[in-house]
Amino acid sequence: MAERATVAIVGGGLAGLAAGLALGSSDHRVTVFEARPFLGGRATSFPLNSADDSSTTIDNCQHVLLRCCTNLLDFYGRLGVKDRIRFYREFYWIEPGGRTSIMRRGLLPAPLHFTESFMKLRFLSISDKLSLASGLLALKYEYGKRTDLDRISMLDWLYEKGQTARTIERFWRQVLVSAVNEDLDRMAAAHGLQVFYHGFLAKADAYEMGVPAVPLVNLYSEEVWTQYPEVEIRHRATVQQVCIENGRVASLLVNGEQVQADAYVLAVPFERLATLAPGLSLDVSRFTHSPITGIHLWFDRPVTDLPHATLLGRTIQWMFNKKEGKHIQVVVSASRSLTEMPKAEVIALVLAELKEFFPRVREAKLGRAHVIKEVRATFSAAPGLEEQRPGSATAVENLFLAGDWTRSGWPATMEGAVRSGYLAAEAVTKSFGNEQRFLVQERA
Repeated sequence: MAERATVAIVGGGLAGLAAGLALGSSDHRVTVFEARPFLGGRATSFPLNSADDSSTTIDNCQHVLLRCCTNLLDFYGRLGVKDRIRFYREFYWIEPGGRTSIMRRGLLPAPLHFTESFMKLRFLSISDKLSLASGLLALKYEYGKRTDLDRISMLDWLYEKGQTARTIERFWRQVLVSAVNEDLDRMAAAHGLQVFYHGFLAKADAYEMGVPAVPLVNLYSEEVWTQYPEVEIRHRATVQQVCIENGRVASLLVNGEQVQADAYVLAVPFERLATLAPGLSLDVSRFTHSPITGIHLWFDRPVTDLPHATLLGRTIQWMFNKKEGKHIQVVVSASRSLTEMPKAEVIALVLAELKEFFPRVREAKLGRAHVIKEVRATFSAAPGLEEQRPGSATAVENLFLAGDWTRSGWPATMEGAVRSGYLAAEAVTKSFGNEQRFLVQERA
């Protein structure tokens, strides 16, 4: 291998940044080409009014992580921003009318650490809780052992395990639709079981939810990259084509200019492959998208003291307290019902539902609202799709893939994106004859 091999990475989302970070920390010269003026891809922030330098900065959608996200935490640690993630041990479940249940770990070891909380959950009946306990035991036994989980839906698995309708709607659906960004009948059971196993059963603290305490874009600002001089970030650098000749990438066409490197990583969404790399024979026809909608609301007074809450039985699913109870962000995952709805109607719907959970909303005045519809938020984690997810290496000798839609071992999450970047970096080093390991093993 050349002493300082060069790698060009297309895309400055989490996958591309993770690949760049791994390679840049192992004596490779890396250039990341990002078309936009900011990093993070779909996990980023932007000023509410782009014409005003003092404008409020908002996240495109609230992104969270769990302590079981070992590679994402490693990524933040390498960048020196781990202290900008605030972890919470309590989950607040609110029913219409305002009744609240709190879930936290107790004194028993995993996987029994939620026993005390489950006994006190008021939104489930005794029979629901017995059903849930039976389902979680079956999950613990079948995860990693049963071979057909990618071919059936999560809803099919829940029916098979005799889960009650209320348990499905108020517990399983509430957690999994947000975690995987897909409805239960469209989600492969393999992904659902994976989320619950690693997030709820494997370790007593794995469920703890991390919420960035700063705008997402600050987690990968220019300042944090100064400790990696081998990594160059080029903003507003639009890659127009990957030029493939004789089974190898010869160059990239970037803003009309040819750029060459020893290896190339495409860290872009699957729908861009055909345009960017027409010489790459990769069938992504079975991939589809699942949307996420985020709604920012600014009130004239605090409407809640809770840092976050999961909201039961309505369209809205999660509430995050962004600032002093006055700036609230509401998130709806797998939000197909909102995609074509006018934004004014979305805001009206959200306000009407929030009043059912937080009575203070009724007295507050809404000063501003902003709706963000991520129509192509993630790939749809459908049954039978896992075998179609490509690995890092491609048929083109020096071209590699990264992205949460590739075969990362996780569904479309920030953890999955970072894992894909680390796996791509491993494949690059292997191609240079100096294979290195970057992927961090799961905590189970």
